[in-house]
Amino acid sequence: MSIDFSLPLATLLREATHEAHEIVAKSPGATAMLSGRLDREEYVRYLMMLWHIYDAFEQALDRHATHPVLEPTYNPTLLARAPALASDISFLLQVPEASWKTHSAHTKLVQSPPPELTAYIARIRELAESEDPTRLLAHSYVRYLGDLSGGQTVRRTLGKAYDLDDDVGQGLSFYAFKELRSAKTANQGEMKRIKEWFRAGMNTAGERGEDVKAAVLDEANKAFALNTALFMTIRTDPPSQHAEAAMEVSKEIPIIVEQGPQEKSYPLSQIIVLVAAACLAHFILVTGGFTGDQGYQKLLAVERWFSTLWGSVPRPE
Repeated sequence: MSIDFSLPLATLLREATHEAHEIVAKSPGATAMLSGRLDREEYVRYLMMLWHIYDAFEQALDRHATHPVLEPTYNPTLLARAPALASDISFLLQVPEASWKTHSAHTKLVQSPPPELTAYIARIRELAESEDPTRLLAHSYVRYLGDLSGGQTVRRTLGKAYDLDDDVGQGLSFYAFKELRSAKTANQGEMKRIKEWFRAGMNTAGERGEDVKAAVLDEANKAFALNTALFMTIRTDPPSQHAEAAMEVSKEIPIIVEQGPQEKSYPLSQIIVLVAAACLAHFILVTGGFTGDQGYQKLLAVERWFSTLWGSVPRPE
């Protein structure tokens, strides 16, 4: 794709990173969050990861606040997100803001951070340590402009999903910004003005030359890739689904029951026939007598008849 570097930097970034933005938006983690299906505990874990990213990023911006490419969009009072993230995390964990970092959920994250989080922070620190921090502007674009735009939709969705009061803003301050020139919370109209101010600052930075535009554009795509990777670390399946999956697997495993030696049994009809035959034989012998040679012959006849009758009855399997 040919790139028209004559375009203002903000326009160039919007057009050239459209595909990368779509990939982020369609990732499982982002989809779960935007639909309000993300488990509350996992959402807090995601905020903790964001805090570490913003903490490193905003320290880098503070360090290079007077750099000619970064200065036009540098306004920590307006844009800084790390303090808001800390406030939201502590509220959602129901702990004092000064102690959320010692919470077991955060301790677990720090002890075993996802490689994607480590890579994201490492990239920001690498740029902060470089002789030319120009590329940090790309991360400002991806992070801050994303928070100013799509973040407002996320705010409403999460407010409903986690039963948070959108008007009060507790637990949702990450998505709230102050007005450009006052301490009041910005409404939709003011949010639009903030975005216009930010884009104007980016365009001012882009006027420093095509090299600046090329570097920021290249880094913006890397920033989107890092952001996509971070979303991929989000666990989108609630615990109940794991249990259901285990149940489905168990249904497919044959249950083998060891059986002992089988005992033969006889149907009731067969028993009735035999009892009736025995009674009839007894009647014949008693009434006809079974003494002497004649009686003996009668006994043999009854035995043969009894054997024939027994052979005609079905055997048990």
